[in-house]
Amino acid sequence: MPPCPAPAGPRSGLRRYLATAFCARLAEEGMAVAVALLAVQRAGSAAQGAFVLTAWMAPHVVAAPLVGALATRMRHPRLGHLGALGGFAGSIVALSVLLGRAPTPLTLAVAAAGGCCGPVVSGGLSGLVAVLLPDGPPRDRAYALDAAVYNAASVAGPAVAGAGAALASPGAALLLLGGVAALAVALAAGLPYERPRGLADAAPATTLRADLAAGLTAVWRTRELRAITAAGCLAFIGIGGLTTTAVLLTAHRGHPGAGGALMTAFAVGALLGSLAVARWRPPLSDQRLAALSLCGTGLALGAAALIPAPAAGAALFVVAGGFDGPLLTATFRIRAGHARPDVRTQVFTLGAGLKITAASCGATLVGVAAALPPPLLLLAIAAAQLAAALLYMLTRPRPEGGGTRRGPALPDTAKGAGTRPAPFTGR
Repeated sequence: MPPCPAPAGPRSGLRRYLATAFCARLAEEGMAVAVALLAVQRAGSAAQGAFVLTAWMAPHVVAAPLVGALATRMRHPRLGHLGALGGFAGSIVALSVLLGRAPTPLTLAVAAAGGCCGPVVSGGLSGLVAVLLPDGPPRDRAYALDAAVYNAASVAGPAVAGAGAALASPGAALLLLGGVAALAVALAAGLPYERPRGLADAAPATTLRADLAAGLTAVWRTRELRAITAAGCLAFIGIGGLTTTAVLLTAHRGHPGAGGALMTAFAVGALLGSLAVARWRPPLSDQRLAALSLCGTGLALGAAALIPAPAAGAALFVVAGGFDGPLLTATFRIRAGHARPDVRTQVFTLGAGLKITAASCGATLVGVAAALPPPLLLLAIAAAQLAAALLYMLTRPRPEGGGTRRGPALPDTAKGAGTRPAPFTGR
């Protein structure tokens, strides 16, 4: 297959990348709403939808290292990305037909297959930013925009799914999401996938098992990566239960049905925070930005648990989201700066898979503890953010050379596990 022509330049390539990422992530973010509505319509119960979503999310953490390793080993990475995105889109379309009609095992198998492609959407695509732009301020801004795309998709995805279900049907809404994911495949075909200089013409000299170990080792042995990964997972144990807690909280305070509005406020705040970081570079290192973001999210959610006024609660959820958006930006920059080019995709996919798994655990914990007072549950989520900030500050390396924003950038030709410049913070 002849390579597709690269975009005209870094700016046009970045725009195409952001459009690709937005379409793919919008489809993923809308899945939960569309699947739940479709299960109720066809099966008369949300239980089957919950099982389908579990099958969709469960493979993420298992598949993430393998997806990253295979993408790194492929001589033509374009084929790997297009195959994964195509499988992702195809699974969504298939679920729009099978859910509530086909035998449950078949439906769950299709959902699990789509979930195996998910790490490319949730993390693997972000690894392409380092291919589009050289290290420095333009790449930093690109990661802020990438985080904004995540947050924009989290706002638009459920809205598109809900609108499609209301105007047509839940099945049509899920089919629409599959079409949006297919558009992401078409856009991704025009992205550059060149390997870093020095790796392009060389076939992988290691085994797949060694590549899998290399990705896991990079996250574990690079202290900055280990610190931000551990902190992010702890924070997402709380964030994973935030939707259920918001629903319980608003019902507890006499406003049933307003939980969705709180989560929309959080998502809008996250989008605004990401855009603000992209537009106005804060005079903070990525490490300090991550710690400050975790603290700000925790304090705002804690205040929302203690203040019963609906307007104040919504405003505090916007503030909490406003801190959460920059956290994602800092995480992306940290991953890119500390991961060698030969394991960068694995670091992104593995980090995303671990976060999704942590969020799933958090949702389960809130379900088990649902009998507790909702303000107490929200305080626990806030405490998880503050504990994550503390964990990060205790486990990351102390800054060297006066605490500059980052250490020496890793050259794109870096390879193997030999001597390399001191890394800066990463998840």
